[in-house]
Parts: sequence; structure tokens; C-alpha cells
Amino acid sequence: MDSMLAMPMPPLSPAVHTGVLDLIGNTPMVDVSVLSPNPDVRIIAKLEMQNPFGSVKDRIAKAMIEAAEKDGKLSPGQTIIEPSSGNTGIALAAIARLKGYPIKILMPESVSIERRQMLEIMGAEVILTPGGEGSNGAVRRATQMAADHPEWCFIYQYGNDANPRAHYEGTGPEIWRDVPEITHFVAGLGTSGTLMGTGRFLKERNPDIQIVAIEPPLGENVEGLRNLDEGYIPPVFDNWNGFELLDRKRVVRPRESIEWTRRLVAECGIFAGISSGAALAGAAKVAGSIDRGAIVFIVCDGGWKYLSTGAYTDDLDAAEAAAEKIIYF
Repeated sequence: MDSMLAMPMPPLSPAVHTGVLDLIGNTPMVDVSVLSPNPDVRIIAKLEMQNPFGSVKDRIAKAMIEAAEKDGKLSPGQTIIEPSSGNTGIALAAIARLKGYPIKILMPESVSIERRQMLEIMGAEVILTPGGEGSNGAVRRATQMAADHPEWCFIYQYGNDANPRAHYEGTGPEIWRDVPEITHFVAGLGTSGTLMGTGRFLKERNPDIQIVAIEPPLGENVEGLRNLDEGYIPPVFDNWNGFELLDRKRVVRPRESIEWTRRLVAECGIFAGISSGAALAGAAKVAGSIDRGAIVFIVCDGGWKYLSTGAYTDDLDAAEAAAEKIIYF
């Protein structure tokens, strides 16, 4: 037995990853064309909830932290601060914990309880901002706190070039590899990183691919999304020439988002977050307006973080009313 213990450990199989961060990216794609209003238009879902921390934001969290380390902006033991209502904060907190960085996440007080709990599980200090101010209020408060504490590292996903670059180098190439026949790419408009990075990569491969942004109506809340006319245009959108890159924007209302989220789980078995329903609703609108094509849309995250909202189980009218009170994005 002693001689066996003294023997060196055999090398890991290539099938065994050396750490959980290696699992980020290369997410699966599923044909959900059963939901297409046009039999000649395929709709394909990219399942970003399969990332290890549960969302598409795993990609940018890893990229932004690694870029800050490389640039010397983030040093061992330094505190990270970031505004986030959920997915980015969860991913940043998880990676920060693995790497030994304290982290403060500012979020509206009216987000779903599951996201706040997940942040606490991951070791983040959660600082709540007024729910009525939405995500913009959290951004303003974080910006001020970062200015007051220059010793902290302010990641600032809305203006961080590593955000869209993660999609330019990862999400876009994966979609092109798996669905080279793609004609339309549809994603929600949040920080705009997914649209900017993925859209630019796809346009460079085929300029005819249409890039479609999904946004909520002015003054209404749809989880994960923002309307550019609300008064805040993310620097990422400007820096990556968003108005030139986007071919169109489609407005999706809260009720549509909930309806299509429910259809996605009922008819395809994909239990997704509400922004995924919004993207799917937009994809269906596009499918109904073209003759033939292949549309890829982003399933940003899973539905488990939104169970307490009643979006999946309540009467539809009640779920829609709740969506007006809960700050999802």
C-alpha cells in the first residue's frame, strides 16, 4: 500500500477539465423550429444557461477579470466593485471567489430573491439600491463608489471592451461553426456586448447576415433588456458602432416575453429565463416576415432564478402585472 501511495498520480484524461472555468463557452445549440410561424424558417436556440454559473454572462465575467489581471488593473486581493442585477454579478462573484478577490455587487432592491441569494452564496457583498431607479440607479451608485475608492477595481461591464470581445472570440465563432447557414442573429439589448461582439464576427464572415436587437417598449420592463431611448446608451454600444452594426430592432412587450418563455419550456423542454422568451418572441416575428432562413437566438440563462416571480405558474394577467413591479434587468 505504501509503495502505491508513493507512485505519481497518472495524468488526467483529456475528457476531464482541470477547472470549472474551462467549462465556459462551447454551449450547445437546439433546433426549436416547432415554434417557427414559417415552416421554411428554422429557429435555433443557443443554450447559454449551460455555462457553469448559469448564463451567457459567464463568458464576459471571465474575460473581464482576466483582462484586468493582464493590464495590471486588478492585483491579488484587490476588491472588485460592479453594478449588476444578476447574471454578471453571479459570474463575477463566482470567479472572484475562486481567485481570491473580495467583491461588492450593487443591485436594485426589487430583483428576484434567487439572484440575491446566489450572489450571497458566491461570497459577494450585496449593496441594494432603490428599486425605482432600476439598473441605471445601481450603475450611478457604483460609479460614485468607485470614484470614492480608487483602490477598488471597477469592472464596468457597460464600457469594458473585454465584454464584446468575449463574444467576438467565442460566441460568434461557435455559431458560425455550428450553423454556417445562419441568416439572422437575434439577442436582447442589455449591455449590448452579445450583439456587438457576435454580430461583428458574423458580419465579417457574411455581410448579409441580419443582426436584430430585442428591446422592451419605452418605460416597460422586460428581464435582461433595456430600451436605448431610456436615456442610457452603453459605451460598448457606441465603441463598437452599434447603430451601424444593427440591421433592426424589434420591440417585445412583457406579456409576449412571458408567453414565449412558457412556450419554450412547454413545447421544447427548455426552462429558460424571461429574456430568452423575449428573444424567442423577436425571432418568431422575424421568421414571420421572411420567406426562408435560419435564425439563431440566445437563451441567456435558465429559469430557476425567476421562480419566485410567478412568471411560469401564475395566471398570465397576474404574471404580467408582477413584471411591472419587479426589476428584472
